[in-house]
Amino acid sequence: MYDYIVIGAGIVGSFIARDLSRYNTKTLVLEKENDVANVQTLANSAIIHSGHNPEPGTLKSKFCRLGNELYDQYEEELSLPLLKSGAYVVAHNEAEENQLLELVETTKANGLYNYELLDYAEAVKTEPNLASSITKVLSLPTTKVTFPWEVAFACMENAIKNGVEFKKNANVTNIEKTESGYLVTVNGDLKVETKYVINAAGVDTDDLANMVEANPNFIIHGRHGEYFVLDKRTRNFINHVLYPLPTDKGKGVLLTPQVHGEILVGPDSKYVDDKHRTNNTPKGLGYVRANAKHLADNVPFQQIIRSFAGIRATSSRHDFIIEESKEAKGFFHVAGIESPGLTAAPAISKYLIEDVMNVTNEFSINTDFNPTRHKPKKFGSLSFDEQQALIAKDPTYANIICKCEKITEREVIDAITGPLGSDTIKGVKKRARCGAGLCQGGYCEEKVYKMIADLKNKTPLEVCYDGPKSNMFVEETKVTKWTEKSL
Repeated sequence: MYDYIVIGAGIVGSFIARDLSRYNTKTLVLEKENDVANVQTLANSAIIHSGHNPEPGTLKSKFCRLGNELYDQYEEELSLPLLKSGAYVVAHNEAEENQLLELVETTKANGLYNYELLDYAEAVKTEPNLASSITKVLSLPTTKVTFPWEVAFACMENAIKNGVEFKKNANVTNIEKTESGYLVTVNGDLKVETKYVINAAGVDTDDLANMVEANPNFIIHGRHGEYFVLDKRTRNFINHVLYPLPTDKGKGVLLTPQVHGEILVGPDSKYVDDKHRTNNTPKGLGYVRANAKHLADNVPFQQIIRSFAGIRATSSRHDFIIEESKEAKGFFHVAGIESPGLTAAPAISKYLIEDVMNVTNEFSINTDFNPTRHKPKKFGSLSFDEQQALIAKDPTYANIICKCEKITEREVIDAITGPLGSDTIKGVKKRARCGAGLCQGGYCEEKVYKMIADLKNKTPLEVCYDGPKSNMFVEETKVTKWTEKSL
């Protein structure tokens, strides 16, 4: 029997798992997808917001600023990538400048005093491509950008190292209240007992609530957003995160520099009936294109290397929901974690464990807890001498698999066989960035699937792109039997 089952291995579930491993608990994380960070955490703007925008007094406001500060603390501890870019919120005329002044008051009400108002002549010194129609900006220097998948991987790897169990492709199909806690059914047949359940299942949190509550007090709506990715050759086209003035639909279409050099353009924002819909649309991408020009002149759309869409779990209560169920004791909801959820995640976890669940009242501190997770620097970022030293120790560093991102054979091997390794094309891309560059896998994807097949003892017909049924190939056409020579 487990002490805790965490349902969902996105950014919030991963932080919760790591923080639970600080205590002497028996914890299991269940993720219905084929990987950690495969839904909301996979597709967002990657911004660690300053805390300027949430409505004062809300949980979003409280945990945004605290989360921003915790990322600085965890940066070295977990080898987290952080781009300390700062941000500009822009205004184009007198009416918008008045709105900007109102936003300053919200910023102060949220306890954030590190800001500055700049006119266009001052702002353009650091952002030479700023749209010429802009008249004034609100500068928010504590805004940062991270790599969300990497943060979730870091937390889950560290949690596993400290004793947490993780199971992917584990869809929770039923939850029953028992005398000692809960009986959780996985994939229709596997029964798992636990004392407590933490519902961190993103867009599915209300569906899980319906399993244990007759009248859940929240509904989750899917909010769909679309993006373009501009190639890293556009690096330094912008230096800050560029925001328009926020509206009731969210923060709007943004320009966001990424930690690996690309620029994200987007998202739009629209409610959709299907909470799992992540397809692009001509209308959505057209909206993103049209609105990006209000932030910068001559946005280099000729450098687009891909587009994607994400879904956000918007609660009917319009705020984060972090509480014990009113009907089912020992069942905890962590729901409605939309923007600024990525920013707030470490603070949400801390609040849930220390204040809502009071874990310290029941479980002792894990004195063997190791807070560090070390990840080597990318081979391509090292000096020539450092690279040569690695090659001398391990010749697999000399074989470049992904030319666009300069990813070596050793780095792909680690992505496949590491403590949270993956046996899918998408999983290796998320960990090692093979296929994330200009050619989007045109050069390296074949090599990656061969390495997966060899290292995992699979045939090419068994290698999947992402989920269990996303096989890359249907049948062999030119060979009759899988052999290394046949490739």
